[in-house]
Amino acid sequence: QVQLVESGGGLVQAGGSLRLSCAASGRAFSIYAMGWFRQAPDQEREFVAAIRWSGGNTYYADSAKGRFTISRDNAKNTVYLQMNSLKPEDTAVYSCAADRGYGFPMLHEAEYDYWGQGTQVTVSS
Repeated sequence: QVQLVESGGGLVQAGGSLRLSCAASGRAFSIYAMGWFRQAPDQEREFVAAIRWSGGNTYYADSAKGRFTISRDNAKNTVYLQMNSLKPEDTAVYSCAADRGYGFPMLHEAEYDYWGQGTQVTVSS
């Protein structure tokens, strides 16, 4: 089992920045890739970004390109999502997920094996 705990969400004004963290514990060595997803009220969960644990390859949704950066610290078993130039439409619950498989990138939530509890990001206009 892998446990994921997110942190770093909060309230920020449009144009501001936030950095989300996702710490993995348990059988973290079994993780092949990690992703960030978000879900706004009354909307489906959508893919934001993913990173391969080994090698650091990254992949972004169009909505995240140029504004968000995913990174990882293997020594700390932690993945980060740096979000800059935030917009009100970025408001959502952000969740990290871990994938034990060998495909990359995984863009659909069903492809991930473990999930964190989520952290709220609210961007005011």
